[in-house]
Amino acid sequence: MTKTMAFTTAPLLVTAYAGFRALDGLDGERGPGPAWTAGHLAFLAALILFVTVFLELRRLAGRGLFATATAVVGLVGAVCSMAQISVDIVVGALAADHEAMRAMFADVQSVPGVNLVVYTAGPVLLYLGLLVMFCQLALARAVPVWRAVAVVLAVLVSLLGLDALPAVGLLLCAALVPFPRRGTSPATAHS
Repeated sequence: MTKTMAFTTAPLLVTAYAGFRALDGLDGERGPGPAWTAGHLAFLAALILFVTVFLELRRLAGRGLFATATAVVGLVGAVCSMAQISVDIVVGALAADHEAMRAMFADVQSVPGVNLVVYTAGPVLLYLGLLVMFCQLALARAVPVWRAVAVVLAVLVSLLGLDALPAVGLLLCAALVPFPRRGTSPATAHS
């Protein structure tokens, strides 16, 4: 997959996850079942693609210490999110019903450090990395300000919870698609 496709596909997969999540909740509960699994697989694929996105954003930011540190923060957040989504997929596959899922999640989250790293603080680093990276790129005039604003809005909307993911996905689409163009230098990446 090309770098450009990663920028397009990652936010689209976030939006797909939101759609599957909405379908999964139509019966009043989420998981286990095909919509749960399909949605989580879509989100896992998005997170994997965000690795390419962060590496390319780092390149566009000049590969300096600050850009590298910001990319590392975002990548750590992506890895923590991948761990969370992987747990969700496994629990969804093993649980017979929603009550069994609830018990399995309680067991996983009772392991010291797991709740903090995998469910609360860790995943936030993905959004923090995106936010800081896009603000850095906008300040350096490597991307138009509106792209950074779209990322800031996506991060703020994400604070509303998982039900806000459709808007988050669409805002990330606005920020990332189509981006970057081949051969585009930071000084000319304003379209």
